Amino acid sequence: MFELSESTIRLSVFGGLFSVLAILELFIPRRIPKPVKTQRWVTNWVIVIIDSVVVRLIFATAAVGGALWAQREGYGLFNLISAPKWIAVVVSFFILDFAVWLSHLASHKIPLFWKIHRMHHSDVDFDVTTAIRFHPIEIVLSMVWKFAVVVLLGAPAISVLLFEITLNGSSMFNHSNLKLPLWLDRYVRLILVTPDMHRVHHSIVHNETDSNYGFNFAFWDRLFGTYVDQPKAGHEGMTIGLPAWQDEKPTRLLWSLSVPFIKDK
Repeated sequence: MFELSESTIRLSVFGGLFSVLAILELFIPRRIPKPVKTQRWVTNWVIVIIDSVVVRLIFATAAVGGALWAQREGYGLFNLISAPKWIAVVVSFFILDFAVWLSHLASHKIPLFWKIHRMHHSDVDFDVTTAIRFHPIEIVLSMVWKFAVVVLLGAPAISVLLFEITLNGSSMFNHSNLKLPLWLDRYVRLILVTPDMHRVHHSIVHNETDSNYGFNFAFWDRLFGTYVDQPKAGHEGMTIGLPAWQDEKPTRLLWSLSVPFIKDK
């Protein structure tokens, strides 16, 4: 019942937040959308549908299911020690967030993982649909990593559920083409990743791409020296995507799915 409720809750939050951000992007955009927006949106949506089918075919349960299984079997740190439940929930949430930051860093630093992650970065524009543009192989690897971390931690299922919902929501928020007041952005990014902060990560400039890896908390990048405040060309002038593919190829579904198998230029 919990696992069924988890799927319903996540889908409801995802659909509601996506709709709100998509509408806000229309009225207060940070950058003028490129003419290929419709084609991009169709491709990115088909990709996330494929991702969802692949995950359900491979994994009987998601990360929350892993937490419930570890609890039943007594596996993991918090299932072996007598820590207060609220401490287990809070600590697990922060460790899971760091684990996602670390896996994102690895996807850029390890050549094999980068070949897969390139599909996400090949998007030629930056809006809420970029948040759902991940290759099915990357989604599977990410799920395996999160499952392992959840089991090793013995993370409470409620903590994993809260984290998964927050991760999905924050990813859509910080990938959105939403213009926050600059004064608000400065304060929010002290704790949370904002669209302006994460947009830098999608620049074609290498040292900007190699920065701002966070999805939820902004302080991991400051702590590990990977924080870049602003793009050199400014948010309106910066170029999004990868230098080798500044054309319409990334807006095509079959090309996007083939990116891991394309040789570097």
